[in-house]
Amino acid sequence: MSPSPTTPPRVPASGPGTFTVARAGASSGGGNAYRVEVEDGSGVDPDAAAALIADVLAAPRGWAHAGARSFHQVAGGPAGLVIRIATPATTDRVCATGAMDTHGEVNCRLDEVVMVNLKRWQTGSPEFHGPLADYRALIVNHEVGHWLGHGHETCPGKGRPAPAMMQQIYGLKGCVSNAWPYDTHGTYLGGPSAR
Repeated sequence: MSPSPTTPPRVPASGPGTFTVARAGASSGGGNAYRVEVEDGSGVDPDAAAALIADVLAAPRGWAHAGARSFHQVAGGPAGLVIRIATPATTDRVCATGAMDTHGEVNCRLDEVVMVNLKRWQTGSPEFHGPLADYRALIVNHEVGHWLGHGHETCPGKGRPAPAMMQQIYGLKGCVSNAWPYDTHGTYLGGPSAR
């Protein structure tokens, strides 16, 4: 007997614009303090999302590779980085304050705030070939990469891993889907600057 197809998650188009802060996993550790917030009514558990984000930020192939930097989640007090998962309408509204048109489809970063579009978090991207968990890792790595000062990059050559700083949702240009800034040997998976 074959498994039944999975029903795609319900993604509300808009929400109240209020957020619940993830509390599980918060610590007073060193490194870059960040907070995870999830829009109310989105259907995403803030603590579960925060656990996934913490794994991405601590991954050896991520921005913490080889001890280059560390991150710790906070639930209150100052945070130099705030990662918000929000409905498409809320994401659009917040991103528009920075003159970015996200078309109900994509994420953005405004100073210390990363806006993760709920649609992308829940359904991935048709351009990304891999599991949803990998696409979520790409979202985190791409937007945190901007927060760290990295600009957009493009495909370095046919068949090579797409840079995490490439806007992979708009097509891979001959590269293969990739969620991580570094390979397993610690080599940066970059590409030419995209203007």
